[in-house]
Amino acid sequence: MIITFGREICCDLASAESREWLVTNGIGGYASGTIAGVLTRRYHGLLLAALHPPLGRTLLLAKLDETVSYDNRVFPIYMNRWSDGKIDPEGFKHLEQFYLDGTIPTWKFACADALLEKRVWMQQGENTTYIQYTLRRATQPMTLTLRALVNHRDYHHNTHANQWPIQVDTIEHGICIKAFQLATPLYLLTDGAKVATSLATHPWYYGFDLAVERERGLDDTEDHLHGATYYTTLEAGQSITFVATTEPHPQLNGQIALLSRHNYEQKLIQNSPVTEQTPAWVRQLVLAADQFIVDRPTPDEPEGKTIIAGYPWFGDWGRDTMISLPGLTLYTGRLDVARSILRTFAQYVDQGMLPNRFPDRGDTPDYNTVDATLWYFEAIRAYVDASNDEGLIEELFPILADIIDWYKQGTRYNIKLDPEDGLIYAGEPGTQLTWMDAKVGDWVVTPRMGKPIEVNVLWYHALQMMIRFAQKLGKPSDEYQQLAQQTAKGFARFWNEAAEYCYDVLDTPNGNDASLRPNQILAVSLPPLGENSYACLLNSRRQRQVVEICAQELLTSYGLRSLAPDDPEYQGTYTGNQLQRDGAYHQGTVWGWLMGPFVLAHLRVYKNSDQAREFLQPLADHLFAAGVGNMSEIFEGNAPMRPCGCPAQAWTVAEVLRAWFLSEPQAAR
Repeated sequence: MIITFGREICCDLASAESREWLVTNGIGGYASGTIAGVLTRRYHGLLLAALHPPLGRTLLLAKLDETVSYDNRVFPIYMNRWSDGKIDPEGFKHLEQFYLDGTIPTWKFACADALLEKRVWMQQGENTTYIQYTLRRATQPMTLTLRALVNHRDYHHNTHANQWPIQVDTIEHGICIKAFQLATPLYLLTDGAKVATSLATHPWYYGFDLAVERERGLDDTEDHLHGATYYTTLEAGQSITFVATTEPHPQLNGQIALLSRHNYEQKLIQNSPVTEQTPAWVRQLVLAADQFIVDRPTPDEPEGKTIIAGYPWFGDWGRDTMISLPGLTLYTGRLDVARSILRTFAQYVDQGMLPNRFPDRGDTPDYNTVDATLWYFEAIRAYVDASNDEGLIEELFPILADIIDWYKQGTRYNIKLDPEDGLIYAGEPGTQLTWMDAKVGDWVVTPRMGKPIEVNVLWYHALQMMIRFAQKLGKPSDEYQQLAQQTAKGFARFWNEAAEYCYDVLDTPNGNDASLRPNQILAVSLPPLGENSYACLLNSRRQRQVVEICAQELLTSYGLRSLAPDDPEYQGTYTGNQLQRDGAYHQGTVWGWLMGPFVLAHLRVYKNSDQAREFLQPLADHLFAAGVGNMSEIFEGNAPMRPCGCPAQAWTVAEVLRAWFLSEPQAAR
């Protein structure tokens, strides 16, 4: 246990409600909330089920409002904030301690001389959440009353009830709730024999205030249905477990379910490369990494896997998946998962492109990305280097060769090779194709139409891999060698001699873009694949200059800024409605995932492992803030660099893990 808070955090409302917990089930479903117990997001709830794994996420159980009766006194240990601003009750004031047991959030409430413990976890592979209460200390019995607040809506929406008639029926071990005729039922069950249940007589509770949604300029109130109330009495040492599930016959024994969860997490640690000397925060990241790995079964790959880009609102994105794959799988000892992801995504390659994202509804992916496919090559390279799996190279080589052909001849969105300089051009008006992809209505915030630097680094890298793979399989490689030589020669155009760093995009409609952005760091951080291959892109002096300018202007404690602070377009805060937030998303906002490439580029230039690893320490400390035990998507560019975006982001966790393991002294180059 490394993540723990006492009353100094738990009883300070601002601190407690700004820290969020997360548990997941490996199929896209999750539960999430605040330490304080108050709902602040539309995405908070005890069961957000993936009804069409890994997507179709639907809020089913919003919360349990708990009241304790002990020694002739009543202690509400829950909290609600209402649309009129009133906080009633203030249950967080009874919260003595919060900690993570692995990934299991655990609360300890002090009520007079009694101590009640609460735990929340999910069953791997099921839309099933367990909420367990244990009376750890008491001198007399404690009565526990639980009011279940339920819903049935898409996790991106809010419910405004208008007397919506949801059906609630009593069944063995609990109740069954059905929102409409064809709805997936929600079962609220218990493992205790001495639990009384009463159906609600005043079903709807109106006007829950969602403070974070208001900050984001979105609908900030919601209604929830009071489905039922449960009553039970605990003696000291006794436990009761409540089960929220879409399964008609889940495991009801809470102790067995908890042991299963503990065993699952212990195996994750045992199968990973961590040792007794590995810092505790790195071990915690190994557990966090697992939360993003979920099932995506296909007819050709029934055990297919993918990666959720971030919680609470992202699905699986092609780019994020490929950037995250090495850190989340190879550096956690899960080569089988890496192989499954690579084979699963191969089935979705279309016109030489990997999907950008899979929509929450519908089966047709979006293909508006130029770099996801190129990151696919790097993910394959990392996997093959770790596994020596020549069989996968042989299986995927025709697909990879087809991708190269499509990029040469041209594919969607004017993505094509320029035969004049060997560089990849991408873009057309109204599209956003790189990872800097914010768009509001028709406004593309950072269009980067032209020849983006990171795209061409990755293209050159992909060609080097094709040379290696072709030679390994005994296939001709001359075409790839010629293309690589042409790209290396053309890449010299990226060097901005006057500024002593690289242009961000060449040949835009307005000329070459000299904005100081972090994308050039990849020209130093990606591993060399052939003899003197990276000397062909940037010589050692220019590599050092790139690292130095990124360190001086873009580096923060939590990653690299997306734009230099002295740029007229720089925005150092990230707040407001969608227009305001997306306008700042890649215009100065700090991205945690970029710390990985920076650390490895710094290591390559300065050959100092200890110094490189020091850059990771602030992100290790960040495990105690925002998404506890996890790492945020973005941070504000201005101090104090407040965490924003998703409180749990796959590629931030992945790149910090990867940088940690690759910066070991023996890995220094």
